[in-house]
This record gives sequence, C-alpha cells and structure tokens, in this order.
Amino acid sequence: MDTGGSFETWYEARYRRLLGAVAVAVGDLDEAREATDEAFCRALNHWKRVQTMAAPEAWTYRVAINVQRRRAKRRAIEVRLLTKIAPRDIAWEHDLEVWDAVAQLPPRQRAVVALRYVADMTEADIATALGVTRGTVASQLHDALRALRQSLREPATLVGEDDRHG
Repeated sequence: MDTGGSFETWYEARYRRLLGAVAVAVGDLDEAREATDEAFCRALNHWKRVQTMAAPEAWTYRVAINVQRRRAKRRAIEVRLLTKIAPRDIAWEHDLEVWDAVAQLPPRQRAVVALRYVADMTEADIATALGVTRGTVASQLHDALRALRQSLREPATLVGEDDRHG
C-alpha cells in the first residue's frame, strides 16, 4: 500500500487509531504513548521504505509493541536487580529515610541511583548496564536527585508565626 503522501498526512490520519490499539494491547496509556511515539519516529526515519510497504500501519504497530516489550523487560530486570540490594545491606543503613525515598522513585531512576551511588559506576557504565544512552542516564539521575531533594526537604516553617497570631 503506497501511501503516496507525506509522512505528516499519514501520521495525522493514523496516530490516534494506532495509539488506541497499542494502549489496549499494553494496558497503560502513558506507556502506549511513549511506544507509539517511538514507533512513529522510526517510521519517519525510514519513511521511504515504510510508505511503500503493504501495511505501514501494521509495521508501525509491531514496532510500538516491540518497543514496549523491550522497555517492560528492561524494567523487570532493573526491579530484580534492585530487590537484591536491600538498604540494610548497605553501609548507609542508618539513613533509612533516604532509602525509603529512593524506593519511591520510578524503577529506572532507582536503578540509576543504585548503580551510581551504591555500585559507584560511571554514567557510561550505567548506560551500558541498562542498555540506554549516557544522556538518558544523566537525565534519569538528574530527575531522581531532584525528586529526592524535594521528598526529603522538611516543610518550611515561618519563624515567629504563632507569636504574631497569639
């Protein structure tokens, strides 16, 4: 089926329907959106070949499902690795509040924090271990540290607040 048109036209006509199908298959709209977006990016990168396929939408759907499956598999591996490292086995066991906060992070961020600060790995080594780019590691680490700072921050109190109203 030669689409005969531009990628943009094809994308606009197919995106919502394909996203809906992937969301039903995956069971999570956010994960489906990420996988579908990645699949359409790959379709754009290979548009000359994709537009001449008999079923470019089916190819894009298959790519989206494969992307989601790889991500789910990677997350499962990360969770398995992180569960092997119990906070009580780590030298910083006295700071359980920090480890409780780390446990609340999304799986990828927990993995990056564990590999950086427990295993003392470089960003490049973490990228290799997780099968992602160094930029992804840096971004995940940045987001994790921001979230940890925010969750560990004590609520601000105004000095003398009770005295003024008393």
